[in-house]
This record gives sequence, C-alpha cells and structure tokens, in this order.
Amino acid sequence: MFKNKTLMVQGTTSDAGKSVMVAGLCRLLSNRGHRVAPFKPQNMALNSAVTVDGGEIGRSQALQAQASRVLPHTDFNPVLLKPSSDTGAQVIIHGQAIDAMQARQFHDYKKVAMDAVLQSHGRLEQQYDSIMVEGAGSPAEINLRENDIANMGFAEAVDCPVILIADIDRGGVFAHLVGTLDLLSPSEQERIIGFVINRFRGDIALLEPGLDWLQERTGKPVLGVLPYLTNFYLDAEDAICTQQFAEGQGERLKVVVPVLPRISNHTDFDVLRLHPQVDLQFVSLEQPCPSADLIILPGSKNTRADLDSLLQNGWREQINKHLRYGGKLMGICGGYQMLGDAIHDPEGIEDKAGSSQALGLIAMQTTLAEGKQLRNVKGKFYHSDFDGVEFEGYEIHCGRSAHAGYDSLLEIDGERADGVCSADNQIIGTYVHGVFNSPPAGQVLLRWAGLNSDQSVDIDEIRERQLDRLALTLESHLKPEFITALTGTG
Repeated sequence: MFKNKTLMVQGTTSDAGKSVMVAGLCRLLSNRGHRVAPFKPQNMALNSAVTVDGGEIGRSQALQAQASRVLPHTDFNPVLLKPSSDTGAQVIIHGQAIDAMQARQFHDYKKVAMDAVLQSHGRLEQQYDSIMVEGAGSPAEINLRENDIANMGFAEAVDCPVILIADIDRGGVFAHLVGTLDLLSPSEQERIIGFVINRFRGDIALLEPGLDWLQERTGKPVLGVLPYLTNFYLDAEDAICTQQFAEGQGERLKVVVPVLPRISNHTDFDVLRLHPQVDLQFVSLEQPCPSADLIILPGSKNTRADLDSLLQNGWREQINKHLRYGGKLMGICGGYQMLGDAIHDPEGIEDKAGSSQALGLIAMQTTLAEGKQLRNVKGKFYHSDFDGVEFEGYEIHCGRSAHAGYDSLLEIDGERADGVCSADNQIIGTYVHGVFNSPPAGQVLLRWAGLNSDQSVDIDEIRERQLDRLALTLESHLKPEFITALTGTG
C-alpha cells in the first residue's frame, strides 16, 4: 500500500487520460474490496454534479465516485473553479460558491484554498483504505508552479507518490514524458514512481525499443501501456465530445445544441449521443443552424453574455424559423431562462449588474439572486401530454423564473412545480439537468420531439459496463507488481 493511502495521477497535458485512469483505478480497487475515494484538489470545469451533502463538485469526481461505489461528496473535489469569462471564475470551496475572482486574485488566494484541500484529504484518510488523486492539466506549467495546489504542490504537501500519464495517440509521447520530468524539481522527480502510456494502438513490439530507451533515459519504469478503447464512453470532464456512439437504421431524430461560449453541463446530452435513433449535433454559434426536429438551448455559466452571443449570431431568427416550420424547442437551466422576456441580474451574480431582453418566446421574467440552488431531485412530469412519467435529475442555478398562463412541465418531490410548456406544446423549459437520463423520461421527451419509437437508453447501466471494462483493461495492461503495490495483495 502506498504512503498515506494516497496515489496521484498527473498528466503531461490536458486530456492525457488522468480522469479515466483514476476512475479505472477506483473501480479496480472497489472490485477487490477496498474502500476507495476519488480526489481532485482543484478542478476547473463547467460540468458539475450535486453531492450527497448538498454541494457542488466536478462531474469527473462524481463519475469516479460511481466507480468507487460511493456517493459523491464535496471532499472529493474541495476546490472547483467555474469560468465565467476568459480571466474570471466562480470559486467554489467545499461545494459552496464563495466569490467570483479574477485569475490574479485566485493566484493569491491559493494559500487559503490549500487549507481547504488538506482538510478534505485529511477527512478522507480517516474514512477510506485508498485515495486515488487526479491532477489538473500538467505539473510542468512553469507560470503556475508558485503556490500550486493542483499537482506537485499537493503531492509534496501530503508526501504521496505520483504516476505520470501521457497520450500516445496525439503524438510526441516520449517528448511529453521526458520534457515534463525534466521541468520538475529534483524532489518532484523523485516522487514519480513510473509512467503510463495511454491510448496505444498497433503492434506493442514496435513500441518496446522506445520503452527501453525511456526507462534508461529517466530511470523510471513504464508501469503499463493502455490500449486505445473503441466505442468507449464516460462522462467528459469539460470538453465537448461530438462522437455519435450509436447509429441506428432508418430515419433519425435530428437534435441541435448550440455551443454557447460558457456552455455548462453539456453531459445532459450524452444520452442522446448514445441513442441509436438520435442524430445529435453540437453547432457553433457562427454556423447556421441546420435543419432539426428539436433545438435544445443548454445551460450556461454566464447566461446574459451567452444570450448576447446567441442573438449577435442571428439565432433568434433561426429559432423563430425553426418554430414556424413546426420544430420543437427546449431550454435547460440557462437555456430555459433565455426563452423568457427578460433576465435580470441586479446584484451582478454572474457578470456585470443589469438586465437583458431574452428571446420573448415565453411570457416569463427571470431574476438572478444570491444563494445557488443545489439539489438532487426527482418527481414526475406534470403536463398531461407527458403521461405523468417519473424522472430524476439535479438543479444548479441562481435564478428564479416567474411565468403566468402556462402549464408547468414538472412536479418535483411532490411539493413544487418547475418549468413551462407553451400552449401549443411546441416549447418546453426546465431548471432540471439530467432529465433525459431516466429511460422513461428520455423516451417521453423524444416522443414529444417527434421520435416514433419505444427504444430507450439507460446511461447509468452503460457507465457501469464501461467502468468494469476499464478496470479489466487496467488489470490486463498494468504491471502485476504495480497492482500488487496498489492493492497490498498478490
């Protein structure tokens, strides 16, 4: 077993495979009976999840919690940054938003943030057999090394070993590994126990001379070479994945999601990418909107600014044309707010204080206010056209929207109404994320949009299969002596 029960996975680049590696290690350990917890000291992402203790963490840590077979908790991701502009972000500590900071402000705040990180790690040490830690970006970002809490700064503080992972599919894997190692301090270099090469395809015999050279050059072993996994799906940490995983026969429902500059929780639509009878397209605002059966306006971290971008690129006219031709329109969270007459931010919650005229498709006023709503919710569809089907999802928003003269879309927890359905049944909106994920709810929503099919997708069952597949891949391709050290067993 590793020192302090903790092992950290750092990457030579973003998207090198850190999140997936940690998820796989968590499932591997859980399969062997370990109480294991995921951990990411600092995450910067607009895909987030609501925790069992009423906070907010990065979605990748929620996925890793599922891999560990534990409920998501704020200690798994004590510092979360949600960018609202190119230089500013909302800072979330232990699941709760504390302030909006510019990059320079947060750089100075890191010493305080490190205290939160170490508190969370200390609590996890008391509760779990193993802690699998994910770094952020690269540890060799020279400009970010001072007061680092995301990579080697954390590893040095808790004195844990580090694996360095690199993606061979993007090329330059040996330069990535050697260059990253050379840019670390002597104590940090000593901390790295070995390398993992990710997403390899081809004849491993052709790679072996390079592996021998790497070990001779650095003195560090290659702990494993992981294969490129085809048709592999797990929730993205932040980047939008446009891969269509299933292609069915015959006519498919065409769904378009405009990519807002600060789009958030786009994992809402993963279940649509996995549906064999849905053609999902993420479309840049600069592109014309293609012909579609359904347009979905997604969540946003800066709703008024994203609304302005939508309008400046002519999407009001394109949406109105889509509706005139009988297409369906849905808004989720920030996208729901955009459907109304106006969005008011008198206190400057998301950006500069002020008001914005919205799309004017629903007679509704939205006001942003302090006190983010963070809830895991369940209930049923209130509107009669949706047959009272049950759903589960979550809310992450600061807004309150008031409309009159419309039916609500959902009934939550048997206590309150949410969302809206237009009189002509052509437009719906809700604050609830993940509403497509419950198979009956996804099925009835797609039927409303025009898909004449009883087929549904169980995304949670797919995640489970993929996590088990990932754990088996690690068991097969990591060195046995490493797995023995990891698990403390033969």
